[in-house]
Amino acid sequence: MMTITAAINSAASGMYAQQRRLLATADNIANALSAGYDRRDTHFSTGSAGGVTATVTSAQAQTVDEGTHVDLATEMLTLVETEISFKANASAFETGADLWDVLLSIKRD
Repeated sequence: MMTITAAINSAASGMYAQQRRLLATADNIANALSAGYDRRDTHFSTGSAGGVTATVTSAQAQTVDEGTHVDLATEMLTLVETEISFKANASAFETGADLWDVLLSIKRD
């Protein structure tokens, strides 16, 4: 059974992971025209204490003619996915905070 604190911590780790994904995607977009730029990928995994962790690595793909392999359409889609995921985690975080408020109000009464 998951506690309210664990749910809040899980949501917070999800928001942090999406923040790292956003930074990697922004870096990809900023360097889309940089010759030889190695695109950054974000990988998610379950954290040791629950929640999620994000690891940003180089894609290490072959570039063509000293160019780059950043596809702006893919990066824009990643931005949309990141926004949706961040909002879902923020909503879960807010729900957990609201539950804590209700419990504290019951305890005071």
